[in-house]
Amino acid sequence: MEEFMPLAVQFAKNHTLLVAAWVAIFIATVYVFVKSIFSKVKVISNSQAVALINNQDAVVIDLRTIDEFKRGHIINSQQFVPSDIKNHNLGKLEQHKDVPVILVCNTGMTARSSAEILAKQGFAQVYALQEGISGWNAANLPLVK
Repeated sequence: MEEFMPLAVQFAKNHTLLVAAWVAIFIATVYVFVKSIFSKVKVISNSQAVALINNQDAVVIDLRTIDEFKRGHIINSQQFVPSDIKNHNLGKLEQHKDVPVILVCNTGMTARSSAEILAKQGFAQVYALQEGISGWNAANLPLVK
């Protein structure tokens, strides 16, 4: 250990940018991990979504555009634009605050941020589909046109 510390310090001096990048990546990883632990939104798989839909009458909210929605969506899903959720224009979605709500987008990224907003607006059970419609389609699960 006595030999390691001088070598580590010398390495850090010679490779400051590399060491700073590793420290930033480490901090970012810890931040994302802690944030996911305390988040009210759960990211779920296709099978978990199917179970929620079948067993708990979960409401599926599709966040894609109207054209994308018309090309294929999960059965009984409702189409909403993320800006409507952000601006509190929820309309008939308000009545589903006490049932599971699954948000779906193309890849799962937009759904997570919109789900966080819904959780802050008082929705009790908010979920985001892990890989979105892309993952749903890749698993050969049915889409309605």
